Amino acid sequence: MSAAGRVVTGFSKPYVAEYAANAGTVTYSNPELLARGVEVTLSPESSEDNNFYADNVIAESASGIFTGGTVSLTVDGLFTATKKKIFGLGNPDAEGWTAYKAGDSVPYVAVGYIARYMSDGVTTYVPTVLARVKFSLPEESASTQEDEIDWQTTELTATLFRDETADQNWKFEGSAFTTEALAEQALLTKLGYVAPITT
Repeated sequence: MSAAGRVVTGFSKPYVAEYAANAGTVTYSNPELLARGVEVTLSPESSEDNNFYADNVIAESASGIFTGGTVSLTVDGLFTATKKKIFGLGNPDAEGWTAYKAGDSVPYVAVGYIARYMSDGVTTYVPTVLARVKFSLPEESASTQEDEIDWQTTELTATLFRDETADQNWKFEGSAFTTEALAEQALLTKLGYVAPITT
């Protein structure tokens, strides 16, 4: 008899892609690695069940629906180009300085990543896409080095939204793949990656 479940053993390949919606159709484009993944935590929120009582008991019940939530992504650190993509920053000036402005408009993006699982000794990789998120500016800190390097990571927080399709999706979970490379390929395809044309 096979195992009844699977246990998470890893997290990798956090990607971010541009999000666009037009007349109920959502598209993703230009996916790129966010950074090197350390940890991800999803905290979805739902409305309460709506119960109807009759004869002194619950006779009917409408289940609560997804209303939002947050995702926390811990990564090694962000390059400036990635910060521009997820925080809506402008281009650097002639001297290379990137300004963080009060009027910066943080865009909606899609986030994807791969979770590694083990069940009955078999490892699989499952791609996940969060359909529509908006990042908040993270806290920043840096500590001096002492006798050993204190590896300092960046924790990103983003708000989860339903997408703008009729189904109002907020998350997609892919099939289980036998290798990380296959899962990454599926993830990139979902996020709108178009392979360059070679001649």
